[in-house]
Amino acid sequence: MITDMLNSVATRPLGRWAVCLAALVSVPCAGTYGQDAPVGPTQNALAGSWVFGSKGCATCHSINDVGGTVGPDLGRVEQLRTYYDLAAAFWNHFPQMVDQMRELGVEPPHMNTREMGDLIAFLTSINYFDTPGDVDKGNAHFATMQCIRCHQVAGVGGVIGPSLDYLGNMGSPIQIATAMWNHGPAMAEAMQTLGIRRPSFGASELTDLVAFLKSASPGPPQGPMYVLPGRAQLGRRWFVEKGCLECHNIRGRGGSRAPDLARRGRQLSLSKFAATMWNKAPGMLRMMRTQGVNVPQLEVSQMADILAYLYSVRYFQRLGDAAAGRRLVQRRGCLNCHSIGGRGEKSGTDLAKVKGLTSAPAVIAVMWNHGRVMTEEAEGRFMWPTLLPVEMADMSAFFVESSSK
Repeated sequence: MITDMLNSVATRPLGRWAVCLAALVSVPCAGTYGQDAPVGPTQNALAGSWVFGSKGCATCHSINDVGGTVGPDLGRVEQLRTYYDLAAAFWNHFPQMVDQMRELGVEPPHMNTREMGDLIAFLTSINYFDTPGDVDKGNAHFATMQCIRCHQVAGVGGVIGPSLDYLGNMGSPIQIATAMWNHGPAMAEAMQTLGIRRPSFGASELTDLVAFLKSASPGPPQGPMYVLPGRAQLGRRWFVEKGCLECHNIRGRGGSRAPDLARRGRQLSLSKFAATMWNKAPGMLRMMRTQGVNVPQLEVSQMADILAYLYSVRYFQRLGDAAAGRRLVQRRGCLNCHSIGGRGEKSGTDLAKVKGLTSAPAVIAVMWNHGRVMTEEAEGRFMWPTLLPVEMADMSAFFVESSSK
């Protein structure tokens, strides 16, 4: 079962990137998402942050400027962070990482199945939060984007729309996204009446506005914070019940009027999600009117759950093709040291008989640990075999299938 999410704000520098990705905290990989999920144990991104620290990753890598500087800042990597993207990156860069660690007098850490799953979940989640916004810029945006003509903050502004003090008191972009969606049609009518051009928000502009609302609004925060997204399983339910699936599809399942949301270029942070919801709302509302569909109202928790679901469908991927994985093992030189069903080098482990590889995290952990031995033997003997994410998925499928026999 999926647990309820924490509703508190992380305030320390570590907390910003040590917070669990809601789609992955205590979410069973098998069963919840059917064949789209890698089979395996739960993956806890909060625990993964501790793995990142305790295994020495932070000695070389930083997360948004917090940590070491030997390797790249993993909070600023632009590539996708799906499960097999990260697993393939671990494998492909292993020789360089080992060389750097050994130069520092550090041996590559041993990883068990849970640690590897948690670490990958953590690295997926680190850009969920935005960096804090600029209060002065937010104040300027509030005026130049003409929000002030309809809304008040701390008693200053128009009275056509509601005061935005409550957003400052409770606020996160999840609240902002929900409020802008629910009141979108009314705001559109008011802006048209007043001759106000509808502004388009960038993610940084929205984080600046949130910072301004928090600084200007009176009183301490009240109510649940909804800093974390929510519950992916419920998000899937709301995605269907609220009619999102009528226009959008997930990997080809659903409507065809709008984009497949499982094929986004990269995960959206809170502010990017809220900005995208606002910017695309006019087109979505027009399409709903054309289809005779009423605009669904969303509670903050439901918006949070939907975002968690959208995170999960991009993170989880199919386990892969076991037959293709078997061919990969044969083609990539593994049989120079190992055998498969009696074929290959007899002195090494028979890769078709390895037990205990019941999940993708188990396979990735074993490959990582075996890589420590391989790097010692690889020098002058063979080229390190690199893998594409889809190849990592296929190889994982081969080992999981073989291990189950």
